[in-house]
Amino acid sequence: MSKVKAPPNLQIAKSKLDATDAKILLALDSDARLPMSELSRLVGMSAPSASERVRRLEADGVIRGFTVDVDTRAIGYQIRAMVRIRPLPGKLHLVERLIQDRPEFVECDKITGDDPFLARLVVHTIEQMDDVLEALSEHAVTSTTVIKGTSVKRRLPPL
Repeated sequence: MSKVKAPPNLQIAKSKLDATDAKILLALDSDARLPMSELSRLVGMSAPSASERVRRLEADGVIRGFTVDVDTRAIGYQIRAMVRIRPLPGKLHLVERLIQDRPEFVECDKITGDDPFLARLVVHTIEQMDDVLEALSEHAVTSTTVIKGTSVKRRLPPL
């Protein structure tokens, strides 16, 4: 791996991040399992200094955790979908709880507009998707879109 460079359009004035923080985030976004010795080499600082920077980014809430990116298709979930969910009147909290309790919903955002929830769903089959959505049907209206592919994978915002 070559040294990480801060992006040219770095807007430090609007953020608590400096160029070194940005380099660290870019390197960890590329590979969150980087050994501290490799991270320090990539950002051009000593391992203790890089380690302290990472700890500070964690303490400041910039880095919330280190995760694993699992390809759900590789573990048998062949169907991925986005589901817009509109609870029936008076059912908002119940529907939110139902979404939270179904492990097939792997992510859900509260959004503005007519549909308060936008959820990401993974299932093995269309029949399983029907079962999951049926469990919501007496409490909410849903609109489902099957995901064919991903044009932009999750990434950092401009630093």
